[in-house]
This record gives sequence, C-alpha cells and structure tokens, in this order.
Amino acid sequence: MALKDFKTRIKIKAEPQDVYAALTNPFTIELWSGYPAQMSEEPGFEFSMWEGDIEGKILETIPNQKVVQQWYFGDQEEASVATIKLFADGPQTQVELVHTNIPADDFDDITQGWKEFYLGAIKEFLEIE
Repeated sequence: MALKDFKTRIKIKAEPQDVYAALTNPFTIELWSGYPAQMSEEPGFEFSMWEGDIEGKILETIPNQKVVQQWYFGDQEEASVATIKLFADGPQTQVELVHTNIPADDFDDITQGWKEFYLGAIKEFLEIE
C-alpha cells in the first residue's frame, strides 16, 4: 500500500489554549464540527469524530502546545500519525500539522478534510468577531 505525508501551516486569530480546546475538548469539537465527538487529551484514549468517519488513538498531548494522534485506516502496517503543534504568534496561534503515512487512495480526501473541515472549521469557529 502506497503511503503519503501531508504538511501544512495555518494561522488562527485565537490564543493557543483556545485552539488546543478545539482539538481536544469534545464539547468544543461538536460546536465547530456540528457532530458529537468522543475525544480526550489522555494518551491511549480511542477517539471518534464525524460519526466514526475519523477514528484513532491519542498518543501524546502537551497542553496548549501539541496533540499527537494515530489515525486508523483499516489493516495498515505503518501507523498513520497526525502531529499538531501550536505556537503563540502575537495575537494569533500558528498551527503546524504533519500527518504521516496516509494511504494514497485516501490522500486527497484527507488533505481536503484537514484544510476545509478540520483546521479550516476551527479557524472559522474561533475567528468569529
């Protein structure tokens, strides 16, 4: 199975703790995604979003700085890992995403999802004036 990596950066006009909450708090996730989420910042927690369309496990968190998740794609040998780092940048937060080992067949959908429905939705939610 061919695997690909995806990297992107986005700036969000919000404090790092607000972005972190949007990534780890199930109530906040439901507000920006429109769907109930099973999420925690506890390593080992198995999460689920968008009615099971995204499932995985929390590998590591550093409050207000970093979230590392393993995403499940069937019987994949190489773990697909999404690492999200948050950097305070004046009145905004720079979000750096590195998602490794995405199955090539899913790559376009996953990258569009990150840009529009995940990070893009968080940005839109947090930047409401």
